[in-house]
Amino acid sequence: MAQPAIHQHSTGLPGIELARMSLDGRLPEAPICGTLGFRLVEVEEGRAVFEGEPGEHLLNPMGTVHGGFMATLLDSALGTAVLTGLPAGRAYTTAQLGVNLVRPVLSTTATLRCTGVAVHVGRTTATAEARIVGADDGKLYAHGTATCAVFRMPGTE
Repeated sequence: MAQPAIHQHSTGLPGIELARMSLDGRLPEAPICGTLGFRLVEVEEGRAVFEGEPGEHLLNPMGTVHGGFMATLLDSALGTAVLTGLPAGRAYTTAQLGVNLVRPVLSTTATLRCTGVAVHVGRTTATAEARIVGADDGKLYAHGTATCAVFRMPGTE
């Protein structure tokens, strides 16, 4: 199985540059973004913002948007916020994800905006926190935290 295109570039560039390249289209978006209908819309060091569109394709048997969509949106913003603080040759993977769903999301809910902020980015671990709000009204729908394992990319010194 081929590695995603971002891995072809990640050994020589700091995380913030990789995130910027993804934002402006120089790197393809992660496939999960297209699958679930969300996208990276802002990035700066220590911060990443994604927006997502709820819809019928995300409904669970109860008729609300599946919590997995919210968890994935949070995980993407949390991880990308961590990525922006990593030096060249370093990568991360989520080791722990905490999700708090505080309001139901319906297929008719307007665009959701998820902002992730890195709290700590160290040599072996990183932490971040994020909130999902309605893009038009600011209502809180979910919030979460992540602990990430930080590691050296294979093939780097």
